[in-house]
Amino acid sequence: MFEPVIAPSASLLGLLQRGRGDGQLHALAADRAEAISALEECVTRDPRADWQVESRSLYYARIYMDLEAPLDGIEDHLHSAEDLVTDDESRTGLALSVLGHLASYGRRDALLMLREYAATGANWSWALDELALRDDDRGLLLLGTAVLDHFPPGPEGDAELREFIRNAYEPRPWRLWASYHPRVAAASEQSPFDLWQRQVNRSGVTPGWSTADVLAWADQGELGSLGAGAFLGRPDARTEPVRDPDPQSGPDAVDRRAAAAARCLTAVVRPEDRPLLVEAARGGLPGARRAALRHLVEQRDPAAVELIETAAADVDDRIVRAALELLGRMRGPEVLAQARRWADPATGGADSALGEAAVQLLADAGEPGDAPLVVAGLRRWISVRGVSGTGLGSLVDGAGRLVAADAVPVLRHVYGEAGSSELRGRAARALAVTDVHFPEGPAVECLWDCEESTRELAARHVATTGDARVLERLRRLAADPAEEAEVHAAVRGRLTAAREHGR
Repeated sequence: MFEPVIAPSASLLGLLQRGRGDGQLHALAADRAEAISALEECVTRDPRADWQVESRSLYYARIYMDLEAPLDGIEDHLHSAEDLVTDDESRTGLALSVLGHLASYGRRDALLMLREYAATGANWSWALDELALRDDDRGLLLLGTAVLDHFPPGPEGDAELREFIRNAYEPRPWRLWASYHPRVAAASEQSPFDLWQRQVNRSGVTPGWSTADVLAWADQGELGSLGAGAFLGRPDARTEPVRDPDPQSGPDAVDRRAAAAARCLTAVVRPEDRPLLVEAARGGLPGARRAALRHLVEQRDPAAVELIETAAADVDDRIVRAALELLGRMRGPEVLAQARRWADPATGGADSALGEAAVQLLADAGEPGDAPLVVAGLRRWISVRGVSGTGLGSLVDGAGRLVAADAVPVLRHVYGEAGSSELRGRAARALAVTDVHFPEGPAVECLWDCEESTRELAARHVATTGDARVLERLRRLAADPAEEAEVHAAVRGRLTAAREHGR
């Protein structure tokens, strides 16, 4: 899936794509045709970079309800020619989720559209999950035959059916159909046995039970002809080739094997093996080096900090990535003291990869006195990378955890510009403890935010006096059956407090 193109944050489309509260408010104030066009653009071209950590469906469904918008755009999208050639969930998943919420709000046209797509669409399984939560038994029973037609008759189709039933996100339709369709009943009975059989028959290469064997095994998938004597990088140490039946290879496979090897080392390493581990961590082959580094870090070995610094300067990007990841897991006064040295601009290394990782560590585990270094790192990140990148969230969290008031301007910038609603929520949490104006400022907008956790945060912090919209919004959230329980609890608590204050 391509990275979504996000419009400027000041535009209606940009606000809706980001899922900001102001997006819903501006959509209601804008020209209705323009608002519906922008809304359809968001629903049919999912603006989220990661749908697994960002919510939009309830947010867009509420706007559809407020605008009394037709569903023609969603229907055209679901039944476009592209649906005949791809079953990519990211193309239709958001639209189907929006229809699910609309069906919960009583939109029968949305329910009928879900039923039709579950019977004929490429991403029918997603539509079925939405119907499992919202349709009645009669509607689901009428779909049974059409859904079963997705699985061709014969052994292969039956195997696919068993796997699908076993992995079903919502099992309700299958349990219902099992009483009326013998094929579903048989597949439902066989599925648990298939899972048990795969677990019993699982096979694969396992390491020998010595430190040297485990370190050699860490590189086995990548090195093939190198045996247990080669993990320290000596090319003359060769044995018979070791055949690995696992067809997976490449960087990810080596990373997984190195992580597994580190876990094995916990069981086999003896005190006298420490020199071997230190040597492997300093200059061994890639898999063995990463496994040894991870083991020494987890055991809080005195040499771990120096070995991490050495590995972070290696020419192999894989070793550098592993070292920086492991640094983020380290804790303790000695580690924090070294992190301050690496993160300090006075040492000249603050803008290096190691310096950035050190700032991340201070953001996660530093002390109040580390706030200036974290704020400086946050500003440097924004100036170089903008409001993006996987490490930005940790810096935002750190600014909040350390109650760094100096970070408020940059946190407001992240809140307003972030394309990710998950990142914006983290910025809002940081502002709630650093910005004295949060209750009457961003918290008001957050009541309309697309993220449940951000709406809950707003309900707990928003000022209930001074803005007439606040109490009205709190009452609407309290009465909305689609709202999450945590938000309901926070909202009702604030409404109760407001009533008592008004007496």
